[in-house]
Amino acid sequence: CPKMTGRARARSRGRARGQETTAPGASQTREPAPLAAPPTEGELVGRGRQKGAPGPFSAEAVLQISAGFQQVKLGERGGRRRDFHDAGVNTRQAMEHVKESKSGTSGSAIELTANYFRILSRPQWVLYQYHVDFKPPMESRRLRSALLFHHEEALGSARSFDGALLFLPHRLHSKETVLHSETRNQEKVQIIITLTNELPPTSPVCIQFYNIIFRRILRILNMQQIGRNYYNPNDPLNIPQHKLTIWPGYTTTILEYESSIMLCTDVSHKVLRSETVLDFMGNLRQQCGNQRFPEICAKELIGLIVLTKYNNKTYRIDDIAWDHTPNNTFKRGDTDISFKNYYKTQYGLDITDGNQVLLISHVKKLGAAGDPAPGPAMLIPELCYLTGLTDKMRADFNIMRDLSTHTRLTPEQREGRLNRFVTNIQKNADAQAELDKWGLNFDKKLLSLTGRVLPGEKIFQGSRSYEYNAWAADWSKEMRGMPLISSPPLNNWLIFHTRRNGNEAQSLLQTLNKVSGPLGIRIQRAVMIEYEDYQESLLRALQHNVGPQTQMVVVVLPSNRKDKYDSVKKYLCVDCPTPSQCVVSRTLSRPQALMTVATKIALQMTCKMGGELWSVEIPLKHLMIVGIDCYHDSTAGKRSIGALVASLNQSMSRWFSKCVLQHKGQEIMDGLKMALSAALKDYLKFNNCLPSRIIVYRDGVGDGQLHSVVNYEVSQIMDSIRSIGQDYSPKLSVVVVKKRINSRFFAHINGKVSNPPPGTIVDVEVTRPEWYDFYIVSQAVRSGSVSPTHYNVVYDTSGLKPDHMQRLTYKLCHMYYNWQV
Repeated sequence: CPKMTGRARARSRGRARGQETTAPGASQTREPAPLAAPPTEGELVGRGRQKGAPGPFSAEAVLQISAGFQQVKLGERGGRRRDFHDAGVNTRQAMEHVKESKSGTSGSAIELTANYFRILSRPQWVLYQYHVDFKPPMESRRLRSALLFHHEEALGSARSFDGALLFLPHRLHSKETVLHSETRNQEKVQIIITLTNELPPTSPVCIQFYNIIFRRILRILNMQQIGRNYYNPNDPLNIPQHKLTIWPGYTTTILEYESSIMLCTDVSHKVLRSETVLDFMGNLRQQCGNQRFPEICAKELIGLIVLTKYNNKTYRIDDIAWDHTPNNTFKRGDTDISFKNYYKTQYGLDITDGNQVLLISHVKKLGAAGDPAPGPAMLIPELCYLTGLTDKMRADFNIMRDLSTHTRLTPEQREGRLNRFVTNIQKNADAQAELDKWGLNFDKKLLSLTGRVLPGEKIFQGSRSYEYNAWAADWSKEMRGMPLISSPPLNNWLIFHTRRNGNEAQSLLQTLNKVSGPLGIRIQRAVMIEYEDYQESLLRALQHNVGPQTQMVVVVLPSNRKDKYDSVKKYLCVDCPTPSQCVVSRTLSRPQALMTVATKIALQMTCKMGGELWSVEIPLKHLMIVGIDCYHDSTAGKRSIGALVASLNQSMSRWFSKCVLQHKGQEIMDGLKMALSAALKDYLKFNNCLPSRIIVYRDGVGDGQLHSVVNYEVSQIMDSIRSIGQDYSPKLSVVVVKKRINSRFFAHINGKVSNPPPGTIVDVEVTRPEWYDFYIVSQAVRSGSVSPTHYNVVYDTSGLKPDHMQRLTYKLCHMYYNWQV
């Protein structure tokens, strides 16, 4: 299923072939792959491609889309294709009804600014792209740049090098140029520079090049790259009481949008822990003693992300090499070198503890085609800093409060920080000289644009309807004391609690009885079961008491320890499937909040038993909404899990759902195909007819993976529909949903910068010209800046106007019951 980790995405976004920094212990890539030729028509058919492309995608359209990929595919950068922000996926041209316009019309206009800066001028000359090889290979990117830039006479002063790709505004004398350099240790290095491409100013690769130039600007500003973003280590925000440091930074991307090429930039923060992995291991050994140390250490460390400050790279700890120390050796080229000597010669670092064990990270580096997979990277705990927050830290209110004062910026603060960022670039003489050298010039102020605010929806509940405060996106007050659409009676249910939490459990039971009447939920008295405060006791209590007649299990947990919650959910979801509701005792300990908490718990329980809470008006008849998401378990043998839900009734309040476990070497969609067929059969049973219109919302698509949805998944969905009957051909739309995006919008109301209200639609300026896409702000936040959601309609035979597609999507946002609950 196409979703990648942040680090894998960072790699897939533009590391060049062959010379990516290799961590010690990882094997190195061999010779460059030959330039990939554009595929012929015959090659385009097959797995990952649409056969004959039914519906609005004709054979030529598929060829055009694929040809679009080829322009930006940089075949010479490795045997595998790496997509740059899904450039080249041109889906809009295949949809007649949005070729002219994809903008909606409903709602009232609102003036916005967005976190984008226009590029006012850019180079108008041919750019020459070269590939650079080093013999012997040099791991350090900094060293590679230094060795190459010794040769300014040969290369000229205007040049851009990202570690493997070199861009020059002029052509070197011959197609292959060989230069010679020497390291500080008198090691002779041969540099082979090969011409791979001549790029006109209109080439999509030039956009990638602007990103490389901009990354250099960030380095001129003394910012350090970690993962895909840049951070400022010289302006750290220290939180010493929690041993945390925050590096402020920015996400930056230059891309072509509706009317111009723009820089999208957002504020980012990197949370670093002030302790090394070696410090952490030492403290852990003191706490748990030598005997249990290996087991507890592995449990605590495996899966964590660490930062190595010598190259500002992040690695995931996949294992611990208990039998290795820094004195062990690995092969570097043809010679053996110890880890200790490697770090001394490569980075000038002295390792003080010669007996520490090593950490193992399975590097996800993609080599050239036919290369052996790289071996694992071996890391030194003393040189690795822990990043991010542990679950324990996240559960600590004080830590999260202190962090959020630095990281959760109001719209006004965020806008100010972005404006300051661009001002700093323009004030810095070196940065400006670099931009001038390449003919690049950015706007000084944020992009202004006009959005639209859709009117608020009427909520239908039971036989009544009501309106709500659209700015707050909240109707929890309005819905109180009003019967739900439907709720199954709760006759046979259990509440588990510890002796210490007996009072809280009794209070919950009494308050549930109080709030359930007005909501029309009929509740019989629960059976109260006490368990001892340890995991095995709770599990035993569940095994002895939960039976086939049990409708609902409520567990009052003494703390929010994840392992306890996980064991409850595992038993009640997998071993003995029963709807369950966990609640932490602290949540029940405040009497003034108990009515609100009990109301929410009652609604959750109703939902889990198949009840219906409320609905909005959906004007389209015989419509089935399908939602697809994927979860990628980074621990359990890298298996992906797909989930599919599908609406069964007109008010979108009853749903079919199914989970699919991906088998090795299988696309997740293969399993979801069967789930969709089952959903259609259920719809038929429920309605005595099949849906005439299906809209699929697909979440969990990582950057650079859009083509696999367009070329593979759409045809799989169609196969699934065809399997119901050859003459069954409903209208189909497939919409890719993305929540993790960097776009931010700011409203300017009465001279104040604020978050745009829920229902704000943006479908101009910052959308992509080759897509049928739009943004919706569908939530209100109490603090910080609101995140919009990006919707990209990649396939559409529905004939719905863009306005109707946008309004329907916003209506469905109201049907996420867990939002109010």
